[in-house]
Amino acid sequence: MHGALGYLDRLRRETGVRVTVTHLVARALALSIRQYPQLNGIVTRGGIALRETVDIFLQVATAGGADLSGVKISRADEKSVLEIAGETEARVERLRQRRDRQVERTKSVLDRIPLRILGPIMRLISYLIYDLDLDLSRLGIVKDEFGSAMVSNIGSFGLEQAHAPLVPFSRTPVVVLVGAVRDRPVAEDGCVVVRPVMTLGVTFDHRFMDGFQAGAMAKIFRAYLEDPAGFEDERPAAGTTATAIQ
Repeated sequence: MHGALGYLDRLRRETGVRVTVTHLVARALALSIRQYPQLNGIVTRGGIALRETVDIFLQVATAGGADLSGVKISRADEKSVLEIAGETEARVERLRQRRDRQVERTKSVLDRIPLRILGPIMRLISYLIYDLDLDLSRLGIVKDEFGSAMVSNIGSFGLEQAHAPLVPFSRTPVVVLVGAVRDRPVAEDGCVVVRPVMTLGVTFDHRFMDGFQAGAMAKIFRAYLEDPAGFEDERPAAGTTATAIQ
């Protein structure tokens, strides 16, 4: 992470935007999914429907860590890490001040559901919006609110490594946990040196991804995090089209 940390420091000094490792990971993940668009899908009605855009959901701890919310960065593969950071910062501020109308409306709906039936209700809502393709926005429920993949920074809690389960309700096939960056001894040019190292915990839906694709995506992650500046001028080719796969 030596190159990535230096890049972040430079961006912060030049722009004043609080760009973090989480934003780098979100960008790397979006680029990986763009490279393998067959992973960007939703299991629905016994098949797979591909999403039209690469959207990354960043989980955010609010109320001093007592509550968990988040923001979805739409078309994250088409945005620079600086754009992702700026959009995230503005929306997180609204979340923490409880000024995000959509999030507050959704919470209000869920808070009125008794805990003992919350699970079945969530499964029903998922079925209605994903399998039956119903519009429940009038009830405060937004379709595909969690996007193509989720990212959560556990490093902010001092954790270096962990794994998270997939969230069935979200229909999101990839979850990435960002560990704390720590100095570790590594081999470099035949010598042992101390370098900042980060571990990512990744959980994925095997219906979308196998070991080959996971390895290929890991190479994109490594290349981006080792030299993020080299990727920031790239822009995606023509957008993908939603397709049903039987």
